[in-house]
Amino acid sequence: QHRVGEAGGLFDLKAAGFTDPVLVAANDGVGTKLKIAIDSGKHDTIGIDLVAMCVNDIVVQGAEPLFFLDYFATGKLDPDQGAAIVGGIAQGCRQAGCALIGGETAEMPGMYHDKDYDLAGFAVGAAERGQLLPTDDIVEGDVLLGLSSSGLHSNGFSLVRRIVAASGLGWSDPAPFNEELSLAEALLEPTRIYVKSILKAIRNTHGIKALAHITGGGFPENIPRVLPKDFSAELDLEAIDVPPVFSWLAKTGGVAPEEMMRTFNCGIGMILAVASGQAAQVAAVLQEAGETVTPIGRIVPRRDAGVIYRGSIGL
Repeated sequence: QHRVGEAGGLFDLKAAGFTDPVLVAANDGVGTKLKIAIDSGKHDTIGIDLVAMCVNDIVVQGAEPLFFLDYFATGKLDPDQGAAIVGGIAQGCRQAGCALIGGETAEMPGMYHDKDYDLAGFAVGAAERGQLLPTDDIVEGDVLLGLSSSGLHSNGFSLVRRIVAASGLGWSDPAPFNEELSLAEALLEPTRIYVKSILKAIRNTHGIKALAHITGGGFPENIPRVLPKDFSAELDLEAIDVPPVFSWLAKTGGVAPEEMMRTFNCGIGMILAVASGQAAQVAAVLQEAGETVTPIGRIVPRRDAGVIYRGSIGL
């Protein structure tokens, strides 16, 4: 809960059980996904996205998110809107197993119009020294495991909004790719938080060498970032089960497959590089923890690009 007037949040690192910890910090926002929440009046899940974007970036380094703070800025505070947003943030923190220890709510008349607002999140985690990822022993033949996304997550929404505007659909219309939900509800599906399942896999298996959170920039920007310069990732695009929302965006917006994979997660929100002999065990632990796991490629010697595609993606 926000406690008005407190200057800072406190966290007891020793009580968290670390002996020689390295702190890992991340901050992020949710981009123009906020605009859909504002225009549709649905504010209860955008806070989950805010937490997800920060804590997923912490767990990819092998660290456990410990605490989270938020910054919520608006022209005039609407108590119901604010409560819905902070409720989502609290839910995201529960999903990630981290503490919400404070935040700032800023009322700035003249800076924001009507019900417009902005959100930023800040998370701090820790890992024992020597257990950070990526490791330095990535080799040719390591397996790439993909974890399914919940939908668009929090990237590509400027393009999404342009496609929706051109389609003539309203936010309350049934989503063409999922008619049980309104278009706003379907597009606002919150970002999946992978923290608990990945930490379980890290602690109960061996062989996880690197993790890539597939955010803005998609596969070609996020995967090479965690690989040594002398290796590339070879992805089998035929193995990826692409959710209908991406196919609808590609067809309705006339977006080429390469651009889709540079902008969106296309159904894979997290990728693990795992020693080939350990891949089955890692996948089993992740599946037991609730993830949908797909072997989607392997590590190969460096070629022209950091990511090489085999086959075509099923848009």
